[in-house]
Amino acid sequence: MSLHPLLADLRRDTGFMANVSAWQTLAARPAHTAPIPHALHPGLISALARRGISHLYSHQHQAVTSALAGENIAVVTPTASGKTLCYTLPVLHQLFSDPDATALYLFPTKALAHDQLEEIENWRLEIGNGASNLQSPIPNLSSPTLSFSPLSFSTYDGDTPSAQRAAIRRESRLLITNPDMLHMGILPYHAGWERFFAGLRLVVIDEMHTYRGVFGSHVANVLRRLQRVAAFYGSSPRFVLTSATIANPGPLAEQLIEQPVTVIDRNGAPQGEKHIILYNPPLYDPVQGLRRSSVLESQELAVRTLHSGLQTIVFARARLTVEVLLTYIRDRLKKQEHGDRRLEIERPVANLQSPISMLSSSIRGYRGGYLPEERRAIEAGLRSGEVRGVVTTNALELGIDIGQLEVAILCGYPGTIASAWQQMGRAGRTADASLAILVATAGALDQYLVSQPDFFFERSPEQAVI
Repeated sequence: MSLHPLLADLRRDTGFMANVSAWQTLAARPAHTAPIPHALHPGLISALARRGISHLYSHQHQAVTSALAGENIAVVTPTASGKTLCYTLPVLHQLFSDPDATALYLFPTKALAHDQLEEIENWRLEIGNGASNLQSPIPNLSSPTLSFSPLSFSTYDGDTPSAQRAAIRRESRLLITNPDMLHMGILPYHAGWERFFAGLRLVVIDEMHTYRGVFGSHVANVLRRLQRVAAFYGSSPRFVLTSATIANPGPLAEQLIEQPVTVIDRNGAPQGEKHIILYNPPLYDPVQGLRRSSVLESQELAVRTLHSGLQTIVFARARLTVEVLLTYIRDRLKKQEHGDRRLEIERPVANLQSPISMLSSSIRGYRGGYLPEERRAIEAGLRSGEVRGVVTTNALELGIDIGQLEVAILCGYPGTIASAWQQMGRAGRTADASLAILVATAGALDQYLVSQPDFFFERSPEQAVI
């Protein structure tokens, strides 16, 4: 079943609709494109062509053009709008154009860093496959300083084996790390990183909106130290920052790096039709105002969407809730599997060709505390379609590539409008239709939200203050 038959079933379900306080449909939006900037390195233009990319989205074009012109930029567009390309192209252009140049990527989580490592590896393979056929070859592509050898781009965090760290310091030209490691493991030992800091040209700060409050203030100080160390070795790096939607991206970016910033916030990526539902669980004791558990309601909705063949993500606010929800969903699916072996998913799904008896085993949990290998396997399963559903904390709220999810269910309001939109944006990463359901808890803030839908749909996202 596709999404639209499910939506029709939900509208006909009087029991479901009695608990819906708001149902808004965001119309589909076409892409706004622009040509690939001619100033971009010819090798990268050829690599884009081999990837089937002949144009950029308008915000990508503006970001690349501004970065190549030497500006500090902050790209503020929704989830799945292609922000990665906004900094990948300027960084690779700089590395190919200057054999001494280096670049630094800062991500708030290890998962994002390793996700980016895979993206760079894909670029390495694409450029390597086409290097011999370029009409305008990349200068000195065979040179050790320009080649994408295994250690010329690296993650450097707490999981990096000690035996590899010296080689990374000597050879890496693109370093992927996080603010904690920069603070504790790199800046105090800058003498061992002299080559890297002397060539530092670009610093990418992803998910800028996470750097707020006291944590954001600490990160701003770390970035101040970074610039001071870079200046000591004779470099003055430019910055590319990205963020989900917040009310004050420009001021936050300028406070973090203490330099003028050009804000790019007009999204040119296409967007499929998106249905957003605010759902309030039914009262079971009207006298005392007691409502059915949001966990049980989220479980029932998730089972319903999974039975429809829709890849689903369920967000919970605590690790314990993740495990409880995961157990409930699996148990419910197993009971239904035993009750009706003939029930099958109506829509063919890649890597899932058997009856629904396999569906319960394709639901996974994802949270902090899982081993890195487990998290990587879950992310790969979501991209391939083998994992049909995932129950997670906000660990998957950030921009990890987790495939083409169709439904997002939020078990409780995450606390901010910005986070709610970010979680809802994890479904519908293509031009296809998607569904997001916010299931309210009995808490006062959740109840206010579902009783005053305009607060959610019309209010500006919060400011990020440091």
